[in-house]
Amino acid sequence: MIRMKSKELKEAYMKFFEKYNHKVIDSSSLIPENDPSVLFTTAGMHPLVPFLKGEPHPLGKRVVNVQKCIRTGDIDEVGDSTHFTFFEMLGNWSFGDYFKEDAIKMSFEFLTKVLKIPIKRLAISCFAGDDDSPKDEFSAVQWMKLGIPKERIAFLPKKNNWWGPVGEAGICGPDTEMFVWNGPGESPKEFDPDNDFWVEIWNDVFMEYEKTIDGKYLPAKNKNVDTGMGLERVLMILQKKDNVFEIDTILPLINHIKKIAKINDANDEQIFSLRVICDHMRAATFILGDERAVTPSNIDQGYILRRFIRRSLRHLKQLGVNIDKEIITTKIAEKVIEVFGEDYPLLVKKKNKILTELENEEIKFKRTLEKGLRQFEKIADKDIDAVKAFLMFQSFGFPIEMVEELAKEKGIKVDIEGFNKKFEEHQEISRKGAEQKFKGGLSDHNENTTKLHTATHLLNQALREVLGEDIRQKGSNITSERLRFDFNFDRKLTPEEIKAVEEKVNTVIQKKLVVTREKMKLADALKSGAQSEFETKYPPEVWVYSIGDFSKEICNGPHVENTETLGKFKIKKEQSSAAGVRRIKAVLE
Repeated sequence: MIRMKSKELKEAYMKFFEKYNHKVIDSSSLIPENDPSVLFTTAGMHPLVPFLKGEPHPLGKRVVNVQKCIRTGDIDEVGDSTHFTFFEMLGNWSFGDYFKEDAIKMSFEFLTKVLKIPIKRLAISCFAGDDDSPKDEFSAVQWMKLGIPKERIAFLPKKNNWWGPVGEAGICGPDTEMFVWNGPGESPKEFDPDNDFWVEIWNDVFMEYEKTIDGKYLPAKNKNVDTGMGLERVLMILQKKDNVFEIDTILPLINHIKKIAKINDANDEQIFSLRVICDHMRAATFILGDERAVTPSNIDQGYILRRFIRRSLRHLKQLGVNIDKEIITTKIAEKVIEVFGEDYPLLVKKKNKILTELENEEIKFKRTLEKGLRQFEKIADKDIDAVKAFLMFQSFGFPIEMVEELAKEKGIKVDIEGFNKKFEEHQEISRKGAEQKFKGGLSDHNENTTKLHTATHLLNQALREVLGEDIRQKGSNITSERLRFDFNFDRKLTPEEIKAVEEKVNTVIQKKLVVTREKMKLADALKSGAQSEFETKYPPEVWVYSIGDFSKEICNGPHVENTETLGKFKIKKEQSSAAGVRRIKAVLE
């Protein structure tokens, strides 16, 4: 195996796939555009859905990148040896070009020839098959042809070896996953997927099905390849570590937090806290330093961000750090920016904004703690039941451990079992609520979403003409029912301005303007006056969509062919989204 640092691995991956005619694309925002199905970008394929659905990519049928990702489902796993909430994902894609055989050959070559991982340390899983799709014998045969022994290949069910769709319908398919032995001694002859020393590092997804709204799996029009390799996990293998928190980009953060907490030799409990703080503060810094940055709040991405920051503060307190004495989170964020700033220069550019938001949130949390302590004094005259313990958690952000600690000081008991039951009920309700709120989504490019997407172009230009030419898009989100559009503006719109924007959009719709698409070099597109989203990175060649002579934007689609199909545009709500950012929600009637 070749010992590589983070930057070297990224460069090796890009160089390898460039050799096979893949074009390098930049990492997209952590906040998905026009995607109500997820809060954050959880994989490199999210920004590429239009192309996986059949829209042509301006750079061709093969692309490669490293994508910043966040998976909130792993919050409770953070602290073990392999899980992060924020991570970087290496990925290569084929949009209807190569398929299973070539994808597997390339994956194998990169692992064994470039990284020089011995075949004897590799294991593979493939889809076991079910009523919807047959067993993926073809992939298994390809791996065996390359030298993977039959006993090192496991066939697993849908929950292990199938991707998608995200939402109720859309593109999906079986996958084949690659594992590396990271345990003591020689790897076992037979692959046991339940043995944690087999670490999953790469996943090749073969999108060959389209799931219909009534649950049928039909052959997809385009057969695509979508892969994802966990950067940090591969570095753990290459750098011969037994956990991801000791790799070259993460250990400096851990050591920095240890220094703040004045810890030399950490015990197991302290190690857990150090890892949680490291992960959560890295995630919070990247969210605040994103192209579509959000701020801490009680809803959606802002709620997760707040949870990251406050959970970090609680663990700092558990490590004995006096969070009342000074602002601590900014010191950790500065280290994150120092370590990752070269690869993600936007972090450096937005440093002041990141630090200001962290300081504000830390001050708010300390006030909440004070209120919570006063509330605790009111209920601590006798043993604390589950209802009161849960109130302390839900309303004041007090973890059960903190309630237990305070209760112990007063010699009273806490109903931990009852609290855990209430907490599980709360998680179940939250999960169901999220599923209901964000159903549909990624693959749901239907007629309504296509119309609403086109309408955002008209809205963007109408805002510029009514409010001023410095208006720029700051983000958007579209469901089948409505569009949501964020833009830079420092005050509430007047009723007259809202009416003027509406009328302008509807006037354009009635003109029955043709929507056209043209491939242009990025510099030429910007020079021609094409609008772009604020701070978003674009490839060297882009699609430019023009709606008559009214609107011109860099975009990936999908769009209608003529504005006459849009119907009547109606603004339903105008509100603040963040400091200096307004949000419009609108529908087509």
